[in-house]
Amino acid sequence: MTIGQTRQELSPAGAPAGLIAALLREARETLDIDRAAARLLVLRAAAMLDEAPEAAPGRLAPWQIRRIDAHIEENIGSTIPVEALAACAKLSAGYFGRAFKASLGETPHTYILRKRMDRARRLMRETSAPLAAIALECGMADQSHFGRTFRRFTGMSPHAWRRSMGEA
Repeated sequence: MTIGQTRQELSPAGAPAGLIAALLREARETLDIDRAAARLLVLRAAAMLDEAPEAAPGRLAPWQIRRIDAHIEENIGSTIPVEALAACAKLSAGYFGRAFKASLGETPHTYILRKRMDRARRLMRETSAPLAAIALECGMADQSHFGRTFRRFTGMSPHAWRRSMGEA
């Protein structure tokens, strides 16, 4: 990004939103005159939206983090191997682990557990489902495993946490 672009709104991929909008306006104006040229302009704008800014060396790019988060959300109730996350980011498993920790400050395993505990807290607040059912829905092996992990992240048992939320 240049100094002139520092105040300009950026698209999610980092391209100046004004440039993408200008390409799409031009494509709309050109559509009736030259469909092939309009198509090229739309394809160019789409490519700008798809391109992600370069990540710092040894770190994940924003598009990789978004894809990893989406994969975790879709599969939170089942086993999520690091190799699957690495494939989402189009990296080798070894490089992925190092880049993940450098980017997010924790290992992929800890990150997944944190996401599972966030989902469990939300389910405990919003539903009256039994803790065993919540444990399974969040991808934990059983209620005991859920309890140990939950205590590690929150400092209290799931039952005590749920009671404290009911009293709040």
